[in-house]
Amino acid sequence: MPRLPAPLTLADRGPTRSHRDPRRPDGAGDHDGTAAQTPPPSGSARRRRGGETATAWAFVSPAVLVILGLSVVPVAWSLLLSFQADDLVTPSRWVGLANYRALAQDPHFSQAVRNTLLYTVLYVPLSIGLGLLLALALNQRLRLVALYRTLFFVPFVVSATAQGVLFSFILDPDFGAANSLLHKVGISPQGFLTDPGQALLALVAISLWSGTGFCVVVLLAALQDVPPSLVEAARLDGAGRRHVLRHVTLPALSPVLVFLLLWQTINALQVFDLVYVTTKGGPLGSTTVIVYFIWEQAFKNFTAGYGAAAAYALALALIVLAAVPRIARAVRRRAHDHGRSGPTGPAGLEGAAR
Repeated sequence: MPRLPAPLTLADRGPTRSHRDPRRPDGAGDHDGTAAQTPPPSGSARRRRGGETATAWAFVSPAVLVILGLSVVPVAWSLLLSFQADDLVTPSRWVGLANYRALAQDPHFSQAVRNTLLYTVLYVPLSIGLGLLLALALNQRLRLVALYRTLFFVPFVVSATAQGVLFSFILDPDFGAANSLLHKVGISPQGFLTDPGQALLALVAISLWSGTGFCVVVLLAALQDVPPSLVEAARLDGAGRRHVLRHVTLPALSPVLVFLLLWQTINALQVFDLVYVTTKGGPLGSTTVIVYFIWEQAFKNFTAGYGAAAAYALALALIVLAAVPRIARAVRRRAHDHGRSGPTGPAGLEGAAR
């Protein structure tokens, strides 16, 4: 009986490409003990890669130079300047912490801090509260609601300089439109921006006219993201408008409210343009805020080192203000995680077994 030919196998087909097992790491040998050879990159590939890197840096370098020239270098230079006595004309002189000690004893700086804090305390809650009320009203089905939303947002687009010029004419004590209107209703003329007792309140009112529109837009977008199912469920349970607002809407808006609180506070602490255009810190220093005090010391009194020290005092306050919510959130998260992991520990398991 003739012998049948043996069946061909993969090993009998001669040299073929080895199929690497994807589950095996690179460089591991095949079943026959050979290792996969990866050819080294050629010289042309290395040159092409180097050319791509050089091209990328050529595109990025202008932005890097702008950031270094307008951010990093001025910050470092002003920090060194805060430890020197410098009038921007003659050579500077190193004084150490003398500028910071002088700030702690300067009554004008203390007045600027008080004015800034009062402005912040009045402006921030009022802008957020009015923005929330207007956002709730504009979140309804109304005719021409898009027009109303635009009208409330337009003042925010107007620059602070234009606002200052506009309201300087409106609130002028002699020929302003505000006193003309008060005269028609039988109220005596007011000083407004020229009265030390009213000037800061007038600035707060001007800022509310322009800054509330930003809060309205942000809160309106957040209101439209509240799940309708939660509102319907609360209403089916018998909750009224007040309870829905308190227990459903406001908890859903809490992250946005925290953002607005931080944003508006930082803006209030940095107010300058409006003060410079309207009152220039007067009358009698009643509207001198920290940023205007810094500008006055550096570019009006030519004590640049002293002004830089005041600027870094403000920067430190802003850093602390920005860090407080993060620290509070981290502590709350750690306490929450500890509360969740506490009962699962050995003591918790022993107590559960009892």
